[in-house]
Amino acid sequence: MYLAVINVLALDNYKLLLTFENGEKKIFDVSPYLEIGKFSELKNSEIFRSVRVHFDSVEWSNRLDLDPELLYAKGIRV
Repeated sequence: MYLAVINVLALDNYKLLLTFENGEKKIFDVSPYLEIGKFSELKNSEIFRSVRVHFDSVEWSNRLDLDPELLYAKGIRV
């Protein structure tokens, strides 16, 4: 079982501030993924800042998304 993302905020340096359904907040660094396929599109700050909650995870305007389990496991607790 995984925790759903209920809020996301794009921060500087390709980081996301995530709030999960249990109230926990974590920062997830997207920068290690920016050289992988379609993730390179997130280097465009307009696209990166378009991030929003979609169902139980996050999605950008280019339809790219990330698994909520990855976000929770690799996120750093605030």
